[in-house]
Amino acid sequence: MVSRLLKKIFKKAPEKKPSGPLINARKQPEPDRRVYHAEELKQMKVSSSLNNNLDLLKAILGQNTDVIFRRFKLGMEEQTEAAVIYVDGLTDMNLLNNAIMKPLILESGQAGFNPVRGNLLEFVNNSVITGANVKNARVMEDAVTGILYGEVLLLINGQDNALRISINAWKSRDVTEPKSEVVVRGPREGFTETLRTNTTLIRRRLRSPNLIFEDFHIGRVTYTGVTIAYIRGIVSPDMVAEVKRRLQRIDIGGVLESGYLEEFIEDDPYSPFPQVVHTERPDRVVATLLEGRVAILTDGTPFALIVPAEFITFMQTPEDYYERYILSTAIRCLRYIAFGMSLLLPSLYIAITTFHQEMIPTRLLITLAAAREGVPFPALVEALMMEFTFEALREAGIRLPRAVGQAVSIVGALVIGQAAVQAGIVSSLMVIVVAITGIASFMNPSFNIALTMRLLRFPLMLLAATLGLFGVMVGILAMLIHLAGLRSFGVPYLASLAPLHTGDLKDVAVRAPWWAMDSRPAETAKLNRRGQSRRMKPSASKPGGRQEGGN
Repeated sequence: MVSRLLKKIFKKAPEKKPSGPLINARKQPEPDRRVYHAEELKQMKVSSSLNNNLDLLKAILGQNTDVIFRRFKLGMEEQTEAAVIYVDGLTDMNLLNNAIMKPLILESGQAGFNPVRGNLLEFVNNSVITGANVKNARVMEDAVTGILYGEVLLLINGQDNALRISINAWKSRDVTEPKSEVVVRGPREGFTETLRTNTTLIRRRLRSPNLIFEDFHIGRVTYTGVTIAYIRGIVSPDMVAEVKRRLQRIDIGGVLESGYLEEFIEDDPYSPFPQVVHTERPDRVVATLLEGRVAILTDGTPFALIVPAEFITFMQTPEDYYERYILSTAIRCLRYIAFGMSLLLPSLYIAITTFHQEMIPTRLLITLAAAREGVPFPALVEALMMEFTFEALREAGIRLPRAVGQAVSIVGALVIGQAAVQAGIVSSLMVIVVAITGIASFMNPSFNIALTMRLLRFPLMLLAATLGLFGVMVGILAMLIHLAGLRSFGVPYLASLAPLHTGDLKDVAVRAPWWAMDSRPAETAKLNRRGQSRRMKPSASKPGGRQEGGN
């Protein structure tokens, strides 16, 4: 009885058939959900029928409220139908009204078109519209690409061709000082997220007819614009061909940042060392182009990629070449010392305090023993805890808002370090070692090579805790062997050192004066190594106005 009663209570009510407008709504055909791919659009030609073209474009672009289809009639006696298609927000409406719509509707009849003698589309292109940048679109792939890039597509009934009129006007960030590469002396301009703005910043500094820009589109969905830049006559044609080959083989759904491309074009994807330089400084890109390298610019990101990349390029900054060579050489040498300290200092501390106490002076050994007397952990655990805490504080300072992040990173390091020493968890010398290591890592000019050193520091600490200084040397030799076999676009990673090019040593550990750097790098500028004239060493003038002879 109970079960029957429950069945009656929870019995599903019969569905009522909809009536009225709902029935008609269900009978309406569903919109076309077909997905059109780029290869398919390349095969579709623009039809001479305006209605067919509009129906096809509506099916391709879907029910987008920001894609505007505007039909009208040309101001001629024949009253020919036409249409413009554009994306609201990507197009300059003032130019659309004054340079396209007004001439087509009001002024086209006064231009005197003769249908017997000429083509209507050519007549409109040459005599009616006043847009400066106009291109033909004979296939749907070109038409759709132009619309999505902010261009206006003009279709005329009876013409099997379309016009792409470029009047882009989307919002973009102004050119500002780069945040990741701050210099004391040098240009303050940095790349933006707009591709054409970035190419303009390069062209302003490199006014040469041999500067070449070549465009690509990568991403089946995003169709992101990618531009490679190089100087014809300096760069190796094989290098340019290799860059094109690696970019053209990329088949991915979308590219949102240049880091997507970086992982696809590396020579060794399993190496922890970066093989591509990324920068947001136009002056650095121009300097590398003059060395025979290739730059890769990606739409939507301010970071440009530079290939090939050797190890020494990650240790150089644009400011090295803006200050006098004596000061730049001293700072560069300090940078190399800090590079070694950021990689080896914790490992050397662990190895010496654990296995090689005889290497420590007696007074320092007594102080060290007194400091570590109450620490319950071995040196490895002590170092790992402090390194992990320091890295966590550094990452927290980056992710938090700027005003809060700086306070968290500085105050957190002071409070935690002091509290850890007073609690007897770590020794005061370990806090000093970790702090010096962190400061030394901040001196690395490239963020990606600094990340590599932070990563390799931990396996070296493990080797130091198990094998002492022998383990540290084994780790260093393993890294050197790996670097000696590593290449970036076919160029040895340790170029100028291995293989040795004595002429390039003037810009490795030291920075020679500009009048002495008369040749380009041997591995990148194989076609034209002469960068400037020789015998330009300055000299003081003699009393008679004559100068002493240079070298």
